[in-house]
Amino acid sequence: RVVAALTDPDPRTAGKGFAKLAAAGIVVEHDVLPDAARQSLTGFLTRIGKARPHVTLKLATSLDGCIALADGSSRWITGEPARAHAHLERARCDAILVGANTVRSDAPKLDVRLPGLENRSPRRVMLGSGTAPEGWEVIRSPQEVAGLNCNSLIVEGGAQTAASFLRAGLVDRLMLYRAPILIGGGKPCLGDIGLDSLADAHERWALCDARMLGKDRFEVYEATPCSQA
Repeated sequence: RVVAALTDPDPRTAGKGFAKLAAAGIVVEHDVLPDAARQSLTGFLTRIGKARPHVTLKLATSLDGCIALADGSSRWITGEPARAHAHLERARCDAILVGANTVRSDAPKLDVRLPGLENRSPRRVMLGSGTAPEGWEVIRSPQEVAGLNCNSLIVEGGAQTAASFLRAGLVDRLMLYRAPILIGGGKPCLGDIGLDSLADAHERWALCDARMLGKDRFEVYEATPCSQA
């Protein structure tokens, strides 16, 4: 007897293994706990179904939605537990992306700095034009993520890069780390995301996780169908 959580969505193989097993007299049960399976396999399923990686937009902000002071200072908005959790999320993804301006101004490492997980640092991707540091990949538009040939991508900023993925309808998940501080007059976390009216902002995101990481609030939202229309 074989039990499978899902049927393989890849049309090259979908159902063929089940058919061979059944022909050999083996009982096959599939689509058992499919929702849990889809959550576990979300990167693979997105790549097969949408021909691109599953995209998470990560934002670490103050209560008033700023990612830095007016002069660009941003270390550190969130506390150590939140930063450690963000590195754990990095270790779980295939690639991580920031904009060209962030690369040039901050020279980010985008690695995983958790003991024992250093070798799980994701591929580094720059969005924009110009020469990237050695070892980085470059794409010129959000739509080019399809060419990265990976299951999962985290977008870490800055504001214009984050907005460009939202405008393109390419964000599957929002991961928000919110510190209990007010900055006022700082750098906002997002640029223009292309909304024509306030009504268009509603019903686009569904809360699926919320907890405290030290003093910081962590929230995860999944995109609804209308957010990627």
